[in-house]
Amino acid sequence: MKVLLAGGGTAGHINPALAIISIIKDRCPDAEFLYAGTPNGMESKLVPMENIPFAPIKVSGFQRKITPKNIARNIKAAAYLTTAGHTAKKIIKGFEPDIVIGTGGYVSGPIVLEAARMGIPTAIHEQNAYPGVTTRILSKKVNKVMLTMEEAAEYFDKDVKYVKTGLPVRKGFNNAISRAEAKKQLGLDENSICIFSWGGSLGAGAINDSAIALMKWEKESGAKITHIHSYGKMGHDTFEQRLADMGIFPDTDPALIVKEYIHNMDVCTAAADLIICRSGASAISELEAMGRASILIPSPVVAGNHQYHNAMVLGKAGAAVVIEQKDLTDELIINKVSELTSDPKALCDLSRKAHEQCITDTPDRIWNVISELTNK
Repeated sequence: MKVLLAGGGTAGHINPALAIISIIKDRCPDAEFLYAGTPNGMESKLVPMENIPFAPIKVSGFQRKITPKNIARNIKAAAYLTTAGHTAKKIIKGFEPDIVIGTGGYVSGPIVLEAARMGIPTAIHEQNAYPGVTTRILSKKVNKVMLTMEEAAEYFDKDVKYVKTGLPVRKGFNNAISRAEAKKQLGLDENSICIFSWGGSLGAGAINDSAIALMKWEKESGAKITHIHSYGKMGHDTFEQRLADMGIFPDTDPALIVKEYIHNMDVCTAAADLIICRSGASAISELEAMGRASILIPSPVVAGNHQYHNAMVLGKAGAAVVIEQKDLTDELIINKVSELTSDPKALCDLSRKAHEQCITDTPDRIWNVISELTNK
C-alpha cells in the first residue's frame, strides 16, 4: 500500500498525520509513505525526523485582515496558488498512491483536491469541533471525512460522508500508570491534591499568570496541594523570577515542579488530580484518554475560535470547567481551584465524565476507513 499524506502549519495537523502513519504501519508493515508539506513549515523538520520521505509544495494561506504586510502575504499566496495544482499533480503522479489523506492546514488543499480529480481514494481527518476552511472545502470532494468530535459535522453539507474516529493520542496516554505511581515517580506527596498547569511549548501568558496566583495562594493558605507547571518559551526570562520575588523557590520546595518545558507529559498528566490548560484537540483527547478533571482556558487567538468549541464539548458534558480568557481573573481561578480541590467528589465526577467521552478504538476506526477505501 502506498499512502500520500498532506498536512501542516502546526503540530495539531502534523502529529495526527504521523499517528495515522503509525496506525497503518502496525497493520501493514510493508506500506510506503510520502508526506507533502510546505518547505519552510514545521512539517519540513518533524517529518524527516521520523524517516518519512518528504515532498515540498509551496502553499500559503490568505490573510483576511487588510494591512500592508498582509497584502504582501496575499500576493505571495496568490502566486503560490497558480503553481500548487501543477506541483500537486507532479507529486501524485510520481508516487502513484493508493490513497491520499489530508490532516488540515492549507497545504492539504491542493494535494487532496488534485487526488480527488484524478480518481484516487481520498480522506481527510479533522481534529477540532469547529472545522477549518480547508477541511470544509475538501469535505465536499473526498470519499470520507474522519472526525475527532461529532460536533464538527454540523458545519458540513448534509451529504458529506463522515465517520467519528476520534484523535490518536500518544502511547503513554493510552497505557497510563496509576496516579499514585506517577506521583511517586515525580517525588510528590501521594496524599496531596496535584495540580498540573501548562500552556504548550510556547507557553500562554494567561495560564502563566494564573499559575503565579495559584502558587501564591497555595503557599499562603497552607493547602495540601502539589503543583506542576510548564511555563513555556514565553516565560523563559520572567516566570521563575516572578516566583522568587514572592519568596517562592521551586528548586527547594518539594510541593512544586516548575519547568520551561516538560518532556514526560504522560507521567505528569497521570499524577494530576486537576489540570489547567488550553483546549487544543490533542489536549482534549488526552484528558479524555486518562480521564482527568480540568479547567480549560481556550486560546482566543486561533482560527474560528476552535479551541472554545473544543472546550465546550467537555463543558457541555459536565466533564470540564470552561473559563474564557476574557473572564479570567486571579480571584476567579483561585476560587474555582479552591472549590474543586476541597470537593473530591466533584473532581471524581469531572474525571469520570471526561473518560466517558473517550473513543478507545480510534486506531481501528481510522484503519477501517483506510482499508475500506483501498480494499486492503
